[in-house]
Formats: sequence, C-alpha cells, structure tokens
Amino acid sequence: MNRDLDLTGPQKAAALLITLGPEAASQILRHFEDGEIEQLTYEIAQMGRVPSGVKEKVIEECYHMSFVTEGIDSGGVEYAKDMLSRALGTQKAREFIERIKMRTEGSSFDFLDDADPAQLANSLKHEHPQTIALILSHLNAGKAAAVIGNLDEHVQGDVATRIAIMDRVSPDVIKEVEAGMKGKLSTLLTQDYSTAGGVQSLVSILHQVDRGTEKLIMDTLDEAQPQLAEEVRQKMFVFENIITLDDRAIQRILRDVDNKDLILALKGASDEVQQLIFRNLSKRAADLLKEDLAITGPVRLRNVEAAQQSIVNVIRRLEAAEEIVISHGGEDDVIM
Repeated sequence: MNRDLDLTGPQKAAALLITLGPEAASQILRHFEDGEIEQLTYEIAQMGRVPSGVKEKVIEECYHMSFVTEGIDSGGVEYAKDMLSRALGTQKAREFIERIKMRTEGSSFDFLDDADPAQLANSLKHEHPQTIALILSHLNAGKAAAVIGNLDEHVQGDVATRIAIMDRVSPDVIKEVEAGMKGKLSTLLTQDYSTAGGVQSLVSILHQVDRGTEKLIMDTLDEAQPQLAEEVRQKMFVFENIITLDDRAIQRILRDVDNKDLILALKGASDEVQQLIFRNLSKRAADLLKEDLAITGPVRLRNVEAAQQSIVNVIRRLEAAEEIVISHGGEDDVIM
C-alpha cells in the first residue's frame, strides 16, 4: 500500500476536513465533542499538503460522490485556526489552538491525563496551593474542574486565586515541580512549558464545576481580591451566551432591560440572538423593536459593547437573586 494512505482514523478525518475546505469542515466540526475537535485540530495542525491519492482515498471511504480537486489541500496551524473560528467562534478557537500548541511543543504534566481526579486531588492535598495551581493550569479544564471540586473547601478558593493571577512560569520551575510529581504520583511522563493559568484558565474551570464549588470560589475571590473577582465574572457570561437561556429566563430579563440598551445590543448581535429576543416579545413589541433597529443608523462599537454589558449585568443580578437559572457545569440539579 502507498505509504501516503497508511493513516490512522484521526489522520484520515483530518485529511478529509482539509480536502473539503474550511467552510464545509467548520459545519462538520459542529457535530463533534470538544475532545474529538481537539484531536482533529492537532492532526490538522501537524499535516502538510494532502497528496491527491490520500484525498481520493478518504473521499471514497466516506462515500462522497464527488469532490473539488482544486483549492485548499494543505493543513497547518493557520488552516486549523480558520476552520475552528468558523465552527466555534474566535474565543473558543483560540483556546483550542493554545491547547494544540502545547501538545505540539510537548505539554507539561500530560502524564496526569489519565489520572483519576479524586485520587489526584487526594495526592495533591498536602502540596502548597501554588504547586496545585501550577499543575491544574496545565490540565484541560474538565480535568482541572474535577480535581478542584475534590479539594478541601478551604483550599479551593486559594488555588483558584493563584490560577487567576498566574502568568508565565519559568521552565526550570515547571520541570522541577513535574519531576517531583512524577516521583510522588508515579503515573506517566513528559515535560516542557507554556503560558499557564490566568483569568481565562480559571473561567474555563469554573464553567465545569458545580454551582456550590463555583460560589465558594467566587466568595473567596470577593474577599481576597475583589477586582480579580469582578474580572472573572465579566468573562463568566458574555452577551452571546444569552442563547443558552430558556424562554422563561429571557422574558424575565427583558422586563428589566432598558429599551435603548436592547436596541444598541442587538445592533451587534447575531441573527440567532435577535430571533431569540423577538420570539420572547409580543408581536407588537417585536415589530416595534425591528422598526427601531431598521431606522437606527451606524453606532460605535464601544456603545454596543456597553449596552450588551449592561444587559449581562441585569442577567447576573437576576441569577444572584435566583430569579433565573444559568446552566453551569458539574452536578447542579434543577427542579422544574
């Protein structure tokens, strides 16, 4: 067999996505889980030009009746970035690319990838909170969330704070901590370093812990570093996340939103968000809002963002008062 065709399943899938081009590939990616997307992105980033024989083989295996032979037929990081941005949006695409860069360059602490979160938390409980924060910053958000959820309550907030304020870490320090952990945990291997921690790292973790753990961590941040806590909250829920709320929550939110803010906010919103809002207004109110949007001329981006943030603040206030429910990760039972 031609060596070009001697590919693993993920490599064949990556070759197919490259062959189809970023627009079609982005539509396909929407149906995958995060872990699968990360694996495919890694393969795409590693893959160069796809030989015509490989293109024909993967197309044939997927029962495609025809395909475009001209156009994009090479992968790489830029292709992966373009494809992910179309499929997932810029922010999530950036998170995936950063994780892929870590894998490509050699990721620290990946010997912990298969460790049980509860056992890992138990093994780390006697470590300094800074050491725990460093390790969790190098794990994927889901694993880190599971580990932090199994730590003692008095440690959770301290570790979360350290993750949020962490920036670049010396590779020598990371190697030293990693070597020590390998000896203590004796689970697997590897090394290297990259940017760790930061507010976004903590936000990703908080998105996947249960509500009780999130509240405890945020209360600790409020007390220890209120400005940092506010920065975390700003990133926890952004305006476009409104599409994750149910109709009852949207209707409650709209009762407290200033109409001027709503018009400005929707000027910069996606069609999906606009349709969600229209659907939760009376026909007359929706028609009036559509008219206002149509006659409103160009507006400054900063004014749109300020209006959207004002609505986000309403949402956060209503959630704090338990008048609406925002879906979070972890085990957070809701009784209907």
